[in-house]
Amino acid sequence: MSPIVELRDVGVSLGGHPVLSGIDLVLDHGATVGIAGPNGSGKTTLVRTVATLLAFDRGTATILGETEDYIRARREIGLIGHHPSLIPELTLVENLEHVARLSAIDPSRVGKALEVVGLDEVADRRAAACSFGMQRRVEIAHLLLRRPRLLLLDEAASGLDESAQDLIGALIASVRERDGGAVLVSHDRTHLAGLCDRVLSLEAGRLDGVA
Repeated sequence: MSPIVELRDVGVSLGGHPVLSGIDLVLDHGATVGIAGPNGSGKTTLVRTVATLLAFDRGTATILGETEDYIRARREIGLIGHHPSLIPELTLVENLEHVARLSAIDPSRVGKALEVVGLDEVADRRAAACSFGMQRRVEIAHLLLRRPRLLLLDEAASGLDESAQDLIGALIASVRERDGGAVLVSHDRTHLAGLCDRVLSLEAGRLDGVA
């Protein structure tokens, strides 16, 4: 069985400037890898590359068994980035119903997902009127609905209270139980150590070691 993610000598440039160089990263089924590094080290670029949202200049990348056309792989990737990606004009329940329609998910599961993240009593509140923490909880509910095989978290726990951080831990556990895997990036190495099998360092676009 091939790894969930396998990057070999991957390099990425943005605006003609190299951001990542010589990246080797392997994520096996059921595993969680943490990437620690300071601001500007290339963490977000690495996550977006693994998510197939950024093209790479050199090397090879196999994501969920795909090596060139990543359309099928994207259906099984769940990403939480720096900023919540909800539609602000829609209510919380409408945001999740929208996700359900796009992903052919039974809409009856939306209510339960909101209940799990503790937002069932404010489901009709517009996203724009919700706090950062509430919006982040909806993103967690979104991934609970989609059940991705590859979970990518970019500083996803930053600014969250303890109960919301516990939800992220439960989300990671659910992906691993389905034989999926997760890549987490953060400036906080201690936080990553509590969630990941291995923690690697990213400095100036270069990854220390192979996961």
